[in-house]
Amino acid sequence: MEEDLFQLRQLPVVKFRRTGESARSEDDTASGEHEVQIEGVRVGLEAVELDDGAAVPKEFANPTDDTFMVEDAVEAIGFGKFQWKLSVLTGLAWMADAMEMMILSILAPQLHCEWRLPSWQVALLTSVVFVGMMSSSTLWGNISDQYGRKTGLKISVLWTLYYGILSAFAPVYSWILVLRGLVGFGIGGVPQSVTLYAEFLPMKARAKCILLIEVFWAIGTVFEVVLAVFVMPSLGWRWLLILSAVPLLLFAVLCFWLPESARYDVLSGNQEKAIATLKRIATENGAPMPLGKLIISRQEDRGKMRDLFTPHFRWTTLLLWFIWFSNAFSYYGLVLLTTELFQAGDVCGISSRKKAVEAKCSLACEYLSEEDYMDLLWTTLSEFPGVLVTLWIIDRLGRKKTMALCFVIFSFCSLLLFICVGRNVLTLLLFIARAFISGGFQAAYVYTPEVYPTATRALGLGTCSGMARVGALITPFIAQVMLESSVYLTLAVYSGCCLLAALASCFLPIETKGRGLQESSHREWGQEMVGRGMHGADVTRSNSGSQE
Repeated sequence: MEEDLFQLRQLPVVKFRRTGESARSEDDTASGEHEVQIEGVRVGLEAVELDDGAAVPKEFANPTDDTFMVEDAVEAIGFGKFQWKLSVLTGLAWMADAMEMMILSILAPQLHCEWRLPSWQVALLTSVVFVGMMSSSTLWGNISDQYGRKTGLKISVLWTLYYGILSAFAPVYSWILVLRGLVGFGIGGVPQSVTLYAEFLPMKARAKCILLIEVFWAIGTVFEVVLAVFVMPSLGWRWLLILSAVPLLLFAVLCFWLPESARYDVLSGNQEKAIATLKRIATENGAPMPLGKLIISRQEDRGKMRDLFTPHFRWTTLLLWFIWFSNAFSYYGLVLLTTELFQAGDVCGISSRKKAVEAKCSLACEYLSEEDYMDLLWTTLSEFPGVLVTLWIIDRLGRKKTMALCFVIFSFCSLLLFICVGRNVLTLLLFIARAFISGGFQAAYVYTPEVYPTATRALGLGTCSGMARVGALITPFIAQVMLESSVYLTLAVYSGCCLLAALASCFLPIETKGRGLQESSHREWGQEMVGRGMHGADVTRSNSGSQE
């Protein structure tokens, strides 16, 4: 009997899988041993008895394999009710971020007149927000990688909400300067909402969804201008600051509904929580859960800056830093240039005006008129075409080519401004340039979370966002100070910077179009999800990850 049993153990076991798929573990492949299933002996999965004619329970229908990864589960569950709710919630965060940024262009001239501030103090009020954002972006990314995406996002939103409302009660300039700097510190964590959002999206919907979330940014800026039109004349800037915090308040209340990222939970060893999250999403979407064990890559450190400079990601990180810098540098530069160009009529008008204008007192001020608010509104509306164009081309050309194309068109429009054109042509060129530079920004927001693995995704996005704030800090010295000396040199700087950024986009070593999110930094790119049938599962089995 023992001899028969010994021979039985030598026989290979045939397992049924979907056509063309394989999910053997690394240990099985290395050792050449096969899993043996003997009647009466319990192995990994527990059998479920069904009555004659009974249907298979919905949660076990359409299995992806006898083992699965988070990426497989997200793809199997698909896009549904849960993702729609998450889209609205993430959109609220972006809307709040946009309103806090847009309020700078409204608050600065108001305080300039009301408190009789010199020009340098008005400029400092704007700069201190970017300083706060720059200094905190990497910190929020590190917190999100170390303690969870939801944790980092909740703390940053509550921080921004608290100091945003508190700044409405600032009695003097020094108080509002400090409080707006603290608001900027909190805003630096808002981009982490994209990290959390991207990790719940199936591959086919990811680019479109992240781009459509950017629509909320444009909605936020438009809403802030409209709010200012009604609030500023009657209630003043303090009420504008309070009412501008409403989207943040809504997000702060609703964010407790947010689950933690299943990818983060798996990487941090909390597999039971990850499975519970995936089951919750499947239930809300009315979709089946994959059948089998949740498997993971080996445990690794999270949120370490050195991981951004491993041989595999070194060039990607450096090129992305320059791309994000160029995006913010050119985007905010164009916003500042637009006002100057509209007031002068064209580039030639600026040149002649600079020669004829007399020195003005730095305390001279003008309150924003209704016409000024309308100019702000029309300028902001140019971002909607940018979203639509980027949405149409990003899955056709790929992420790298989309960013390169946006930079090239912006650079081309900037060069055309050298010509003394009329007001209508000037408006057209500015709108095209604004649309495409905002489109390049949106493409960068799609690419960055896709290219980094789960362990460093939030940190990678955070450091890129920090570099963008550096660009935003520098650009006033070009768009306002250098403009006083030479408008042509100013345009040449922006055009040249974007041409270099276009080259940087082309030299990025990884194209993420059609790829799943990478779970482990120890894998070669594409092993996760070019298709599980094309790659072996380079993973270690979890002893506690089975669904029971």
